[in-house]
Amino acid sequence: MWGRSVAEASHAVFLSYASQDAEAAQRICEALRAGGIEVFLDQTELRGGDAWDQKIRHEIHDCALFIPVVSQHTQERLEGYFRHEWNLAIERTHHMAENKAFLVPVVVDGTPEHDPSVPEKFRELQWTHLPAGETPPAFVTRIQKLLSGQSGSVPTMARRSAAVTPRRSSRLVPAVLAAVLVAVAAYLLVEKPWMARPTPPAKVPTTSDTPAFAPPPHSIAVLPFVNMSGDKEQEYFSDGLSEELLNDLARINELRVAARTSAFSFRGKDIDIGTIARKLNVGAVLEGSVRRSAHTVRVTAQLINAVTGFHMWSQSYDRDLGDVLKLQTDVAQAVSNALKVTLLGDVPSKIEVGGTRNPAAYDAYLRAASGYWRVHNASDLMQVIDGYREAVRLDPHFAAAFAELSFSLSAYAQFAGPAVLDWKHQARDPALKAIELAPDLAEGHMALAALLADSLDFKGATEEYERALALAPGNARVSKNYGAFAVSMGHTETGLTALRRSVALDPLNWSVHEDLIEALRLARRYEEALAAYRDALSHLPDNANFQWSSGLVYYALGDYQRVRSLCESKLREGNAEEPWEGCLAIVYHKLGRPADAEAWMEKNKARWGDAGAVGYATCYAQWADTSKALVWLEKGLRLRDVDLQSLKVEPLLDPLRKEPRFHAVERELKFPD
Repeated sequence: MWGRSVAEASHAVFLSYASQDAEAAQRICEALRAGGIEVFLDQTELRGGDAWDQKIRHEIHDCALFIPVVSQHTQERLEGYFRHEWNLAIERTHHMAENKAFLVPVVVDGTPEHDPSVPEKFRELQWTHLPAGETPPAFVTRIQKLLSGQSGSVPTMARRSAAVTPRRSSRLVPAVLAAVLVAVAAYLLVEKPWMARPTPPAKVPTTSDTPAFAPPPHSIAVLPFVNMSGDKEQEYFSDGLSEELLNDLARINELRVAARTSAFSFRGKDIDIGTIARKLNVGAVLEGSVRRSAHTVRVTAQLINAVTGFHMWSQSYDRDLGDVLKLQTDVAQAVSNALKVTLLGDVPSKIEVGGTRNPAAYDAYLRAASGYWRVHNASDLMQVIDGYREAVRLDPHFAAAFAELSFSLSAYAQFAGPAVLDWKHQARDPALKAIELAPDLAEGHMALAALLADSLDFKGATEEYERALALAPGNARVSKNYGAFAVSMGHTETGLTALRRSVALDPLNWSVHEDLIEALRLARRYEEALAAYRDALSHLPDNANFQWSSGLVYYALGDYQRVRSLCESKLREGNAEEPWEGCLAIVYHKLGRPADAEAWMEKNKARWGDAGAVGYATCYAQWADTSKALVWLEKGLRLRDVDLQSLKVEPLLDPLRKEPRFHAVERELKFPD
């Protein structure tokens, strides 16, 4: 295919339609051909496959006009092959040297032009109404004029047409060639992973002078599947199933899977696949739809190569609800095969570990999982806990539900106040149960590791975190939690490696950026921390959640006025739940305002009581009040304050490190070597 000249066009017009609109599309095609216009109209049953994808891409690349046929059928079918054709056409417009007419949407029924299921690029244009495909001579004349360039808004691209044969503008050829070469190179890098990967050039000669998009091999994002059940209340099911497919793929070590927070951030946004892939740095995108009935589920999935725009694979599955676990395995294996991944080990055993075949238990689990991402208060979280409890009641062998129940109970401890230890205790049993039922389920080990770390059992926590990471190296949540803990234990390089992997997998999740910034601060690598802060802002420019960690970095660098301004502004915004009061207690003292510092310290104590013991010790250490700092540090040890986890590496405690009483506390905590 690529041996042909770019100037050789196959057809003047590419007509794209849903299979249900075949008769209407045929009428349009016949009218255009009667006017001497060559039209590409696919009437075969062949869909997908490398050969077919290359044929479609070639035709769309070389046609002069692309006519998408819009109808209620294209509204309803978000997974049809015509959607792939539409995406390729829209992608082509990004490489066109001038904003000339290329897309000519027609609608064959009463579909409104503002319908959100239609790509934004089409909605920006004026549609032609051809009811049932009946095509008047005026439309044919319009297309002839567009092809001949008389309208002043058509690209003068060569084609083999009996009607008109204008010559392509020579200044377009280098730009189109460059775009083709970049696409071919990207295709080879992603589709042929066994080939040696050349060192990319510093500059790629595209029209925009931007680097070629070259994501890691075998990288993929799973977008939230569309709920086609006709009931918005069923959205939890389509969301949950999408998340489960994402987690299943992440269990395959040979794949690199964008994490849930980042992948789901595009929900409801009219953003093309190429843009999403670039933001997530993935080479493929899995999307689809879910239609659930009383006892069955229909899942349609399609995989798109985000570099070339090729439709790589699609499949529909009709299963009983009790067979959803096997469905997830089948989809994951099909995706792996489409990405040409050489699978190592027993994939079904990895994917199905800890799952359930009880439809009611699975439903309760998905409801709870969906609710977890919408938690705003203790009441919301209790509903999530009740959902997971219902799941394990219905299936006492559902290990994944036990693990998530443990996470949720631990999270509830943040709302529990004085009862926090009781909630932590409740969280321990489901974590242990998850491990008992499914020793190879990483989430069970991670849940237990977090509980052991909070109880200051650092040796046990290290073992469990390492086990979780070994089982799920591609899981962003595992990498994030393990990395932050490892750095606090003094295992800096190992921890930073894991955190950077987490950022790569979840670039649009503010919390992974915050953990990396904080870890670099604890490692005393302040310039790197500021670089990580700037990188976080480049991904999430409107997010202010990194400011606490970055404020401490500026404090370490001696920029006290910047820290003061930051803390004061956050308090004015009403962020009372954040540690801004303690921030002012520290920085006011550095700025020679001891009375103001004391006032804020008292407010801090009034808010947190003895639960803030280690925080008070940190403040007093920075005030050079060693005696009070050690008193509060020892109280924190008696109370088993979770903030003692970072005692070994916290720079703010450096003024105490030569004190024998500090050494005694450190020995009592038994940090691993």
